[in-house]
Amino acid sequence: MIDSVNARILVVGPAWVGDMVMAQALFRRLRVDDAACVIDVVAPRWTLPIVARMPEVRSGIELALGHGEFGFGVRRALGHSLRAGHYSRAIVLPNSWKSALVPFFAGIPRRTGYAREARLGLLNDLRPLDKARLKTTVERFVALAGPRGETALPAILPPQLVADAENGAAAAVRLALPDGPAVALMPGAEYGPAKRWPVEYFTQLARLLGRDGVRSWVFGSPKETVLGEAITQGSGGAAVNLCGRTGLGDVVDLVARCRAVVTNDSGLMHVSAAAGVPVVAIYGSSTPDFTPPLTERKAIHYLRLSCSPCFERECPLGHLDCLRKIAPEVVRESLKTLADI
Repeated sequence: MIDSVNARILVVGPAWVGDMVMAQALFRRLRVDDAACVIDVVAPRWTLPIVARMPEVRSGIELALGHGEFGFGVRRALGHSLRAGHYSRAIVLPNSWKSALVPFFAGIPRRTGYAREARLGLLNDLRPLDKARLKTTVERFVALAGPRGETALPAILPPQLVADAENGAAAAVRLALPDGPAVALMPGAEYGPAKRWPVEYFTQLARLLGRDGVRSWVFGSPKETVLGEAITQGSGGAAVNLCGRTGLGDVVDLVARCRAVVTNDSGLMHVSAAAGVPVVAIYGSSTPDFTPPLTERKAIHYLRLSCSPCFERECPLGHLDCLRKIAPEVVRESLKTLADI
């Protein structure tokens, strides 16, 4: 339980979009423990649109640094600026030493996190990370809300992002999206090619859906524009390439208008699950045992080959069988079963 009623809690959030979505389960747990607590989240700029869709969070506070950037002075200055917030507790989700600097410099009396990277002193409520008990990322996040020494597995309240229907309608008009049923396709994965179902399979799936009168909206970052264009060009007019054309908030709102999502294990997979849309998730080098989509409305394709999971960015054996042996027709059947399309 939280130490005091109406606690003011500062959470140092993760830098990856998918992890930030999963962090909402922690925020929901904190609100169960103290319905009136105030939660602010320190986050990099690119995750703030997701934080803004979480009703449990009062405000997202930008950490103006890039991925992996140390930025000691930036962290110290931000910490000092947050002293006026009079936070009673901080929870640090990343395991790095540098991630614990902001709450330390903010002078927050109770600073909770896992005992990683010699953070004794920066954190004064250090927890051992029991990977055998806490198998999934979301369990590890939520466990930090409870008391030290808690042995029961934490109850998980799944993330629920709030979509803005008005913005979704406006984005659909701005992007000239056609009316009719649509499936979101998400061919990217920032981690690397070993997590990406082959682009030609996404293309085949878009064609199969198009024959049944279902459009495909292809989502991704500007880095995935080429993937989206390949799917669009090969789909026979059934797909629209939205890669690099939407902000993260727009993605939430547009995905909420789709009948279902087909996605690699990526940040957008977690966004889609939290948006309340049925998710067909495809796993290659990673595993749903560790980072599953947090929704009951899901179908997971994971072959559990002898070489899986390898957690490599590129297939170390050169064949990518973990993904290439998942046929588009099989994924199409999952869409029929899961979402009746």
